[in-house]
Amino acid sequence: MLDSFSQLFMGLGIALEPANLAVALIGAVLGTAVGVLPGLGPSATVSLLLPVTAMLDQTSAIILLSGIYYGSQYGGSITSVLMRVPGEAASLTTCFDGYPMARQGRAGAALGISAFGSFIAGISATLAIAIVGPAFTSVALAFGPVEKTSIILLGLVLAASIGEGPRIRAWAMVALGLLLSTVGVDLISGEERFTFEISYLRDGFNIAVLAMGLFGVSEMLMMIERKNSTEAEPTPSYRLRDLLPTGSDWKDSGGPIARGTVLGFFLGLLPGGGALVAGFASYLLEKKLSRTPERFGKGAIEGVAGPESANNAAAQASFIPMLCLGIPANAVIGIIMGALLMQNVVPGPQILTEHPQLFWGIVASMLVGNAMLIVLNVPLIRVFVLLLKIPQTLMAPLIVLFCVIGAFSMSNSMFDVGVVIGCGFIAYGLRKAGFDLAPLLLAFLLGSLLEENFRQSLILGLGNPLVFIESPISFAVIVFTIGVLIAPVVKGLRTRLIRSPC
Repeated sequence: MLDSFSQLFMGLGIALEPANLAVALIGAVLGTAVGVLPGLGPSATVSLLLPVTAMLDQTSAIILLSGIYYGSQYGGSITSVLMRVPGEAASLTTCFDGYPMARQGRAGAALGISAFGSFIAGISATLAIAIVGPAFTSVALAFGPVEKTSIILLGLVLAASIGEGPRIRAWAMVALGLLLSTVGVDLISGEERFTFEISYLRDGFNIAVLAMGLFGVSEMLMMIERKNSTEAEPTPSYRLRDLLPTGSDWKDSGGPIARGTVLGFFLGLLPGGGALVAGFASYLLEKKLSRTPERFGKGAIEGVAGPESANNAAAQASFIPMLCLGIPANAVIGIIMGALLMQNVVPGPQILTEHPQLFWGIVASMLVGNAMLIVLNVPLIRVFVLLLKIPQTLMAPLIVLFCVIGAFSMSNSMFDVGVVIGCGFIAYGLRKAGFDLAPLLLAFLLGSLLEENFRQSLILGLGNPLVFIESPISFAVIVFTIGVLIAPVVKGLRTRLIRSPC
């Protein structure tokens, strides 16, 4: 441990060099801006800056790109809270409770706890990387397709529990999400599925486009309905002391921040895990652990603190499998890995011995970058909250404009714009009918991962389904999943037995 800290201090010396401080600041500012703007995303921004990194040295290049990545996690929460439009895909879960908090006049508290939670998670994850990161990579390798399939199944079962209202409606949304995830070209056979000979559907639906339609456009329609009703909107306070989290907020958020940090760190180590999955997993966990789960979706600060901490911790942790194993955890990390290869650096176990200054410089820069982000974001909370003074008659078209621009920027396609608008109207109808959209989006996210890992597992097991119980990890997860499924049934029977006369 002492050796790790000595190496980290060496890395801090590199990260605090004027040139590296400058690129870290540029990355933090760009990342925040990218997170705020729906549709742009860190993947596109990092890709556009690849030619620029060729003019920088190895360490400065990766510090710039990594700053954009974890900076976008901070920025993504801003529009999620203020407009219910996720600026960055990883901030989807922040919409669920952040926006209701804003409608209750507590946007400042939501943004504040989001920024502080992200900062705490980022610093904690970076220190964890320095202390035990390389050792965790061997654990990550134990999770193959079989284990991932079981974990994803558990995630789908838990997804039904985050929905409001009757459980059957949540399962219906899960089924719809799984169905939508099958649209596109089959990854193994190459056959088109549910494309109806529409070329735009060959790549399937983009999750960010779906999210903007489901949450952004549908919220605009709900705004119009509220404007035409007699429902009173709370007036937010704009005093600085009312914009920051209170002592009660910190008391409620301490546990979720800690749990989100740990959960996000471990999920970030797994290929395919990433910030988006970590945010959903944290939200599910907090709702399960809460004594008042009915508060979630209506402005529970735990629903902001946990996911925001988890997605930031996952973003930091995802650098470990790339640097130490040469395995990118997600698309953005894959692009950053490409930048390393452009600099003639081959990621893998040898990077700690062949390029120690690069490795520890990147890790230390995460401490510097997170400090910059908290300094940038917290003073601007009052400015962000002032956006709520915009009349809803202007805010509604502004949300639609954000969604349309974001959707079009994904692939310069008007088809995506049509998808966003269509999903918005469908989502509005579902919300009016009492359906919760969160299980749908989570099932859509997990659907393609489930299919890919399930089929890979059967190929590895030569078509034998017993492969899922031959793995100790998979078997344990399946048993736990069955327990989660039958728990409500057992609870219902127990309640009936207690209430029935002897």
